[in-house]
Amino acid sequence: MSNSVSICVIGSGYVGLVAAVCFAEMGHHVICVDNDEARVKLLQQGGVPIFEEHLPELLARHRDRGVTFSGNLSEAVERSEAIFIAVGTPQGESGAADLSYVEAVVSAIARSIDGYKVIVEKSTVPVYTNDWIRRVLHRHGVDARSFDVVSNPEFLREGTAVCDFLHPDRIVVGSGDERSTALMRRIYEPLTSGSYYAQPDALPGQCSASRPAPLVVTSAQSAEIIKHASNAFLALKISFINAVANLAEAVDADIEDIAAGMGSDSRIGPKFLRAGLGYGGSCFPKDVAAFHWVAQQRGIDFQLLEEIKKINDTQQEVFFNKVLSALWTLRGKRLAALGLAFKGDTDDIRESPAVEIVKKLLKAGAIVTVYDPAAAERARAVLPPAENLIYAEGLYQAAEGADAVLILTDWKEFGSIDLVKLNQVVRFPIVVDGRNLYKPGQMAKHGFTYVSMGRPATYQAQQGKPRTGAGPLV
Repeated sequence: MSNSVSICVIGSGYVGLVAAVCFAEMGHHVICVDNDEARVKLLQQGGVPIFEEHLPELLARHRDRGVTFSGNLSEAVERSEAIFIAVGTPQGESGAADLSYVEAVVSAIARSIDGYKVIVEKSTVPVYTNDWIRRVLHRHGVDARSFDVVSNPEFLREGTAVCDFLHPDRIVVGSGDERSTALMRRIYEPLTSGSYYAQPDALPGQCSASRPAPLVVTSAQSAEIIKHASNAFLALKISFINAVANLAEAVDADIEDIAAGMGSDSRIGPKFLRAGLGYGGSCFPKDVAAFHWVAQQRGIDFQLLEEIKKINDTQQEVFFNKVLSALWTLRGKRLAALGLAFKGDTDDIRESPAVEIVKKLLKAGAIVTVYDPAAAERARAVLPPAENLIYAEGLYQAAEGADAVLILTDWKEFGSIDLVKLNQVVRFPIVVDGRNLYKPGQMAKHGFTYVSMGRPATYQAQQGKPRTGAGPLV
């Protein structure tokens, strides 16, 4: 590709690894740098450290050709025109993003700059981080003419991150000068011109050669706020529909009908209007807190952000009480918990409502058998196997002899359960669905007591089956 750009991506987590592989897919030459030697070695050998659709195929296609992996940041910086910073920005005790990893990387970059470089914020950072990056570079004696700082926030959803990157709703570039903007246009030209989508092996998605990805150029400060404001607004939609779900259930309405009616309004749209256990993951909780902190620092009383978090936290208690309402007491009860990841199609358990609910169930004295198609290995670090916590290899194994089945994550597999078979393996046909994957009438037809979010529960009077295994029946 004649217009290819040499790119360094620092960090090989969700954002960094997806960005590196997708830039290679777009025809650029990429070095992905990480200080985790074991992770670098795994990637060099073709391993994939995260569960993400399309990532293994694209990594196999471009490894050692379009993208290489290294632990040598200095060499990678010297060989690159653009340096994308994609390291972690964890939430601190005050709610602010911890930017120490970003600062450490910028300091390392400063020691290696040997010509003009465009330094790109890809990590989610608060407004004015671009100014701080400039200050750090200046403090290390870097000539202001040898670099520009650009904000290029990511808008990736775990589970669909590769497709989101290559088929974006928009590409936001926050830049204060034409030289750095021109380089960013070169980097994203395969998407913005539509040339990538015209290739026979291009990943299919919403964009096409006739409908290419749009590029939005703003100031760096505006780009930084766009990222936080976007995630906070999506979190708002989730918390809002959950609050409405609680009201709907109190008056015997159906939140699914309400969400469909709301979502058909083009001003609102149907996305993120799914009642459930609330949001989780590495982005929404952290970004809402960081956005609130930024507002406070500027003297802005952004109370709405406090309510978003409050409603979200409450949803776990709402679900827990639904389990109690279905079973009366929990001590000694055998429960099948389906799902540990914070959402389907990912193995990420960070801030997962499912994990927190399992912890509550164990604390209440329940015996819990858990199953997740991808997240079990990660979950074992925070929920180690024990006498009262068993990891199953499959859905029906988890449900064997259960007093109730709890759906905690919206995996496609959990939305297509053989209900006849499930009824045969459980002790009592009780399903508490935290993701509204089924219709109440469908569950009633198969003889289940069905409790979901924001909809009237359906109760079935049915004889239980002989209990097997140890544990008191309460």
